[in-house]
Amino acid sequence: MNAFKKNRRITASLLLTFLLLQAPGALADELRVAVASNFLLSVKELSREFEKTTAHKVVAISASTGKLFAQIKQGAPFDVLLAADSLRPELLEKEGIGVPGSRFTYAVGRLALWSADTTLFLRNDLQVLNQKNFRYLAIANPKTAPYGKAAEQVLRKKGFWDQLQTRMVRGENISQTFQFLVTGNADIGFIALSQLKRNQKQLKGYSWAVPSEWHDPIRQQAILLKRAKTNKAAQEFLNFLKSDRVQKIIESYGYSPL
Repeated sequence: MNAFKKNRRITASLLLTFLLLQAPGALADELRVAVASNFLLSVKELSREFEKTTAHKVVAISASTGKLFAQIKQGAPFDVLLAADSLRPELLEKEGIGVPGSRFTYAVGRLALWSADTTLFLRNDLQVLNQKNFRYLAIANPKTAPYGKAAEQVLRKKGFWDQLQTRMVRGENISQTFQFLVTGNADIGFIALSQLKRNQKQLKGYSWAVPSEWHDPIRQQAILLKRAKTNKAAQEFLNFLKSDRVQKIIESYGYSPL
């Protein structure tokens, strides 16, 4: 009888363990998202929402799109790339590193000119760049950061690129460019409008949204990477980004509607 009770307890324990393993939390997966630095604040909020509804864990790794692209090609263990352009995701798809058909535009970026210096009044043009009362103009590195490339296009279009070379500082990515301005290491600079939108209450000075037609569209694309082809959490996260509710949140960060 005692042996029977003992076996029954063991059976019940095994059954409970099995049921616990079937619970949503136990089935949750982790996904590693390589995210362009301009979208880091947004992805942090979106990840919290995603984790609440799915119990999947999101780990975000941020850098310039160019650096993330290089790391992915070298075998970095990322599941999803949220780039700040469409070029790198397209290249990953062509090279078989990204899953064919998984690439899509999740946000359209806007470029802004900002200065914390209240004496540098920004009108709706770039005439402030003709002034001599600022030391340095900050932009992200055009070679690795799509927002830096857009800034270069604007400066070339308006005839300032060559003129300002000796007064230009380049951030490794758009986040570092923003920090140059916040810390006073640069007086004025081109950053992502999304960086201003979520920090408006804390920021002083003047800002101006650069007309989109002054540079190539900043189409930010996502792609599922080959190593995560069977990762349910990664696939669900990409579908989550496409939803109308999430798109509204993305727009609230200063991105243009798709």
